[in-house]
Amino acid sequence: QVRLVESGGGLVQVGDSLRLSCAASGRTFKDYTMAWFRQAPGKEREFVAASAWIGGATYYADSVKGRFTISRDNAKNTVYLQMNSLKPEDTAVYYCAVKWGPYTVYVEPYTYWGQGTQVTVSS
Repeated sequence: QVRLVESGGGLVQVGDSLRLSCAASGRTFKDYTMAWFRQAPGKEREFVAASAWIGGATYYADSVKGRFTISRDNAKNTVYLQMNSLKPEDTAVYYCAVKWGPYTVYVEPYTYWGQGTQVTVSS
């Protein structure tokens, strides 16, 4: 059984940093894309960043480009999201997600999801 467990969320001030982690277990994630999405209250879940298994390519939403960095440790089946210069609009529940093959910004193709971790940025 595949399991994704996020950690690292919390309450921070504007301009602070946080690092989220997502540990995957239950199978080998070769050729899988690992991604982060977020969902703010009253809004749809949106793509944040993704990391390809092969080649190390990374992809970002325009709203976080230059502030967030996704990285992964394939040996540990873990993906990270380093979030710097946080803004109030970054407040959301952040979800880790996994899919086979190339990344996409759409929610539906992702097969496995974590339970989410809350990030709150206070002004």
